Amino acid sequence: MSDLERRYLRLLRAYPTEYRRSRGAEIVSTYLDLAGPGRRWPSPADAADLVRGGLRQRLRAAGVSGLIPGVRLAALLAMVTTSVLAGVWGVAELHPVSAERGPAPLGPFISLGVVAWAAWLLVAVAMAVAPSRVTRLAIAVALLLTLALLPAAAILDVPRPPLLVLLPQVVLGLLGLALPNRSSMAMRLAPLVSSLLAVATTAFLVGRDAVGGYYSHTTATFLPSVGGLLLAVGALLAMGLAMSRDARGGWALVVLLTPAGFLAVPALGDAIDPVRGGVSFTALATAAVAVALAGPAVLLLTILVRTRLAPTAQRHRGQPCPACGARS
Repeated sequence: MSDLERRYLRLLRAYPTEYRRSRGAEIVSTYLDLAGPGRRWPSPADAADLVRGGLRQRLRAAGVSGLIPGVRLAALLAMVTTSVLAGVWGVAELHPVSAERGPAPLGPFISLGVVAWAAWLLVAVAMAVAPSRVTRLAIAVALLLTLALLPAAAILDVPRPPLLVLLPQVVLGLLGLALPNRSSMAMRLAPLVSSLLAVATTAFLVGRDAVGGYYSHTTATFLPSVGGLLLAVGALLAMGLAMSRDARGGWALVVLLTPAGFLAVPALGDAIDPVRGGVSFTALATAAVAVALAGPAVLLLTILVRTRLAPTAQRHRGQPCPACGARS
């Protein structure tokens, strides 16, 4: 056995045991035939493909095969949300409120956050016109720029958006990395169209002085409202898809609980410890930690419950109906 074959067999452990026994030799043989001469290590693409395939088979065996399609649907909704937020905050950066400019304004912008919002708007453009791998690269760059705002603002001594604005953007962006390789033109255009509508609406409201202080008064209601709207859209999709026995919407709704929870942190913090004139940092931190634990816990619990129910469903599948004799 060659080193390359041995390494492919190690990667094959990502698949369930029964699947490896029945098709493992065929899978490894196919990859060996496609490998170039003299290759000693599987290519990164082959390794990723084997791991993804193993994960899909394990989820299918556990009765939760709809999880990955649900995550991909949630990723599309997450990218629409990041584009809307980037459009809103990007326009607001161009219309700073004088009382909030701080000691070191960044030219015509109120903070260094304009760099991150511009990057997220470019992600929406990339999703509309570029292949999925380019979109994922753009998302990764936008994530790095968003995270880099914290040390960069401290080093340059310039203002930056608060953490309760940056944190949900990062969580939504991480979910966006799970975008499907192929999607309809309507879904690819949705983030760009949403961002353009957000830019136009925010510019209109700012021009009419209908928006309060930047990153302050509007944040306490705006971010939780976006989170509620995200869950509402997810719930509608879940109900609509469930009517055709499609579980993607239900899984997407469960996955979206975590980013929607981070968007609701200002409201949750106010409920935990309301203080006059704002929310205490301790309350915000407590709410963020609670969301970070509760969201994944609900997802894990849903997977465990679905896994426990799967064997029962499989046992009854194929048994004749006592009334008509038809098999289910």
